[in-house]
Amino acid sequence: MDYWLAEIVTIGNEVLSGKTVNTNASHIGRRLTSLGFTVRRITVVMDDIDEIVSAFREAIDRKPKVIVSSGGLGPTWDDKTAEGLAKALGVNLELNKTAFDMILEKYTKRNIPLTEERKKMAYLPYGAMAVENNEGIAPGIYIYYNNIDILATPGVPREMENVLENFINKMLRNRPNLKYLEDFIYVENVMESALAPYVKELVKKYDIYIKTHPKSYELSRPILEIQIAGSGREEEIKVKIEKVKYELLDAIKKLNGIIRNSL
Repeated sequence: MDYWLAEIVTIGNEVLSGKTVNTNASHIGRRLTSLGFTVRRITVVMDDIDEIVSAFREAIDRKPKVIVSSGGLGPTWDDKTAEGLAKALGVNLELNKTAFDMILEKYTKRNIPLTEERKKMAYLPYGAMAVENNEGIAPGIYIYYNNIDILATPGVPREMENVLENFINKMLRNRPNLKYLEDFIYVENVMESALAPYVKELVKKYDIYIKTHPKSYELSRPILEIQIAGSGREEEIKVKIEKVKYELLDAIKKLNGIIRNSL
């Protein structure tokens, strides 16, 4: 299978403490997967400059096609993503004119003065580009480094989503010529452990992702959601999924399973 690897970095003490659920990583993962990328790793770090630098450096060293981060682009003292990314890349922060103009326009329209804290959001790593944020103030940060598309987005979900879409539509260079497809089977009366040998053989046979998601207890009225998914040329993946689905249904029949239309 032709993998186009991606990594996600989430930055914020509130995520690590459990105060905030990491829905940003879920959204970014789904969006990148829909484009044909395989998300290999999601890393969560605190609002600490050394941790942020380490997360970016380690992700870069693994050489994915794309890295997307969320969080830490605001005006407060603990918003350190721009500085951390700059250090990870070995460059300085600089006042980015495009970012500055974006920020100035938004505050001027509201008759709000541009303080140093607000101006802070216009400092980007040298060589980076500002990504329009139509839902908030802080622009996203995009830089192409060592053949990797690197994007930093704000942590507010609606802002992250907007910046991510602007990046995908206007700046993403590493765009796989792949299609991600998936299908599901829902089955009662088959234990996950009983189906496991069949799944193992089909994964080997078709080089495709098959995941059983238990929705009940293994030993009492087991219910499974079976996910079949892959990235590749659309017609090839469609054929693979249909073959896998046919063979799984046959295995489920042998195990006296009951097929359901949904859960």
